[in-house]
Amino acid sequence: MDGKHHTPMSRRDLLALIGTVAGSAAMYHAMTSLGFAAESTYNGPIKLHGDPNGASVLVLGAGLAGMTAALELRNAGYRVKVLEFNSRPGGRNWTLRGGDTFTELGGNSQTCEFAPGLYINPGPWRIPYHHRGVLDYCRRLNVALEPFIQLNHNALLHAANGFGGRPQRIREIQADFQGHVSELLAKVTQQGALDVAVSKQDKEVLLVALRSWGALDSSYTYKSSLIAAGHRGFEKAPGGGIGAAPVAGTPIEMSEILQSRLWRYLQNFAQFDFQTTLFQPVGGMDAIGKAFARELGDLIHYNARVTRIQQGGDGVTVTYADTDAQAAVHQERADWCICTIPLSILSQIEIDVGAPMQAAIEAVPYIASVKIGLQFKRRFWEEDDAIYGGISYTDLPIGQIGYPSADFNRSGRGVLLGAYLFGLPNAYEFTALTPQERIARAVEFGSQIHPQYRTEFETGVAVAWSRMPFTLGCAGYWTEAARAQHYDNLCQIDGRIALAGEHVSYIPAWQEGAILSALDAVTRLHQRVMKS
Repeated sequence: MDGKHHTPMSRRDLLALIGTVAGSAAMYHAMTSLGFAAESTYNGPIKLHGDPNGASVLVLGAGLAGMTAALELRNAGYRVKVLEFNSRPGGRNWTLRGGDTFTELGGNSQTCEFAPGLYINPGPWRIPYHHRGVLDYCRRLNVALEPFIQLNHNALLHAANGFGGRPQRIREIQADFQGHVSELLAKVTQQGALDVAVSKQDKEVLLVALRSWGALDSSYTYKSSLIAAGHRGFEKAPGGGIGAAPVAGTPIEMSEILQSRLWRYLQNFAQFDFQTTLFQPVGGMDAIGKAFARELGDLIHYNARVTRIQQGGDGVTVTYADTDAQAAVHQERADWCICTIPLSILSQIEIDVGAPMQAAIEAVPYIASVKIGLQFKRRFWEEDDAIYGGISYTDLPIGQIGYPSADFNRSGRGVLLGAYLFGLPNAYEFTALTPQERIARAVEFGSQIHPQYRTEFETGVAVAWSRMPFTLGCAGYWTEAARAQHYDNLCQIDGRIALAGEHVSYIPAWQEGAILSALDAVTRLHQRVMKS
């Protein structure tokens, strides 16, 4: 220490530093860790007591927020109608399969050419165990779930300028980093540097714990040994018969791990949002949206682009145009309105709300994100590399490679999440490319991690969320200052209009946030109806 007084770093300063060094995705993860994003508060199905006396509600948007609101309101006795921009339910709850076609802003159209049974989820792709709202609706709507593999110790960590560009196994980086840190802490403890903070009795227990946790030998050293191999894996695994004895590998030096920056990816497995167990619907995330839509039936009117939202003392009138070639204009009227249109779109629609809500609508930008699905002739990641599910991380622009969490150990074609870009700068750069260029870049970068890309790649599909006409971005991006100034105004019922969606929650970019916001809006709207 230099003896000077240091001003403690604020949480805002820390987040800014994280955003500068590691990007907005890491910044969001840090927000979760520091308490800016919260655990779900879902406590079970809501109960809307009382007779609404035939009151009508117009729901704008058939994403999970809109369909949750519509389902609960219909069950409570309201007359409900839903207007949806797309020809399908779900919004960002979306799965792409062979034959699916979509067009992004700018006119580029893509047709997914995946083989039967293969798919990619361009929007949400996992459900944490503590997102109890999503899980409860899956149970109630009979949506079958299976585990989503977040952490696979045999997946890869990759730094373009580390280890000569060679990917490293997660288990090796994690075990070696943990082992070296444990050795350092054990030495400090033995030297008495922690005597003020640790009692003599605790010191003895701490040393035992460090030896176990870090795979240290009897002298509290982390080095090549069968003890360490039991954590990081073997140079030659134990076998049977002659010459079956295992051989321990050589741990990676602490300096190499630090300089490669691969340690920064280990936090992805410790964070609350990504702790086991996570889930995914069997056969694709859109199973949830489809299940809601089956319950709502013809209450949903598809291909409806909202162009005007008017309200008066006795109701709400919404003007919308058909999105087909006819583009006919219609109006729909109801006593109340729940609007789940993303703020990136709503800010461009004329809506009769007060200045506080209007300012809140205009205050929230949307983060760019790109997901790219790649189909290969065979599941080489399993056959060649023994990677069954999980995620490999890289500092290349593609960010990460996600391996499918289903159909393990099968022959034939397979689909990877070949890129998941979130925020500045890479997602914006990829968004500016054509879909074909995005896919080509994903294959180019991915081949540095899996050389098999070059000979096994067949086809791909690329979704740039900022070019999706129904969202113009991945998710609402709240700053601490914006929440303090605008969040409560966004949540208020303005006359006869209430807003809902992931952007009206403290769990942004998650389906749980959308569902919780809808339940909150529905509950408060029903209370107002009962009072009136």
